[in-house]
Amino acid sequence: MQESYLPVLVQVIIGVCLPVLIIIASHLVGQHGKSNRSQAIAYECGLKGEGSAHPRFSIRFYLTAMLFILFDIEVVFLIPAALIYREFLGAGSAIFWTLAVFLAVVIFGLWYEVKKGALNWER
Repeated sequence: MQESYLPVLVQVIIGVCLPVLIIIASHLVGQHGKSNRSQAIAYECGLKGEGSAHPRFSIRFYLTAMLFILFDIEVVFLIPAALIYREFLGAGSAIFWTLAVFLAVVIFGLWYEVKKGALNWER
């Protein structure tokens, strides 16, 4: 019985000890000392930073991102249904009407977005 838990015990020991060893090695080998201002500033392409590190994005950016995620998730639901569509038809299941309603909702949602101009970035 205890032999079956041995791999789990080894995994837990490695999972606890490895991060501790990495942190200790980082403190032993890492650079220490005072850092001046030039070392504290982020370096990118040899140019001095301009503006804020956290610019404000338009709400249209977030709206487009949410719409992309929404339709991406709907496609994820459509792929398995398309792959097993023949099997469901062979079993006499009413998958056709379920998929038809799902596709109708997706198409209506896309039509509504286009009608409201949600995908028009220039507006």
